[in-house]
Order: sequence, then structure tokens, then C-alpha cells
Amino acid sequence: MWNLPNSLTVLRIFLVPLLVAVLLTEFPDKEFWGLAIFLLAALTDLMDGIIARRTNRITVTGTLLDPIADKLLMSAAFISLVELGLAPAWMVTVIVGREFAVTALRMIAMAQNVAIAANWWGKVKTGSQVVAVALLILGKKLGTWMVLGRIALWVALIMTVVSMVTYFWQNRSIMREAEG
Repeated sequence: MWNLPNSLTVLRIFLVPLLVAVLLTEFPDKEFWGLAIFLLAALTDLMDGIIARRTNRITVTGTLLDPIADKLLMSAAFISLVELGLAPAWMVTVIVGREFAVTALRMIAMAQNVAIAANWWGKVKTGSQVVAVALLILGKKLGTWMVLGRIALWVALIMTVVSMVTYFWQNRSIMREAEG
């Protein structure tokens, strides 16, 4: 159970409250510290899956914890950005809502013994969200980056919606079967 990929996932979970505390506490250069913590956590997201697949260390624990850690990180980061006035609450509600909706879809599929793997749109969504959060954090410190951050947030929002629609469209039979 305790292998390197799972340890990276647990590290990501522990970094979430630290990220929120750093972003929402006033001290010099907090944005740079927040950005470093966020990017480290995002890197653990990338690395845990790669390492697990390459070393054949995919575990039930990792399979369950990894998506929870991902959702905790991105939800906490985006909600912190709302608190800081860097992201509109409605956009963050759509982004976080998508995570709950797709998680619910996966749970319904799991009840039918069907696993829904991450698809290309999900990976693009995650990448666009990481870029948006990073640029918005930087934009707080370096005002000139704020425009890029806002553009990146719109891109992340669009990718989030496209990803959600794609997951539900590709798995509509699971939903129909659950209703029947």
C-alpha cells in the first residue's frame, strides 16, 4: 500500500491546507510561496500516475486516493482564488461542480462494475486549470500577469465544460442503465 506513488498522493493531500493557509494569510511574497506549493502539488499529481504505471505499482488505495487528492487540490486553490477576489465565484462553482458531477458518474459506473478512465479532455482540463491557477496567483503579485490569468481561467472553464459533456456523452449508456 505505501509505495512512492501513494506517498506522493498523500503528500498532495497534506499540501492542500498549507496552500490555503499561505494564499489566505498576509505576509511578504505569499504569492510566490503559494505558487511554489501549488506547483509542487500539481507535480505530484503528474508524477504519481506515471510512476505507478511504469513500476507496476497501481494499488486500490492509489486508485481511490488520487482523484480525491486532485479534487481537493483544485477545489481548494480555486475557492481560495475566489476569496482573494481573483476568480469569479460563478466560474469556480462550474469548475468545482464538474468535479462532483463526474465523480458521481464514476460512482454510478462503479456500481455497475464499469471503470471510467480519464480521457484526453480530462487531461486537457486539468492542465488548463493548473495554468489558470498559477497565472492568477502570479497575477496577484505581478499585476501584468492578471490578464493572462483571466484568459487562462476562461480557457479552463471551457475545457472543464467540454470535458464534463464528453464524459457524460461517452457514458450515457451507464446513465440510462442506472435509471432503468
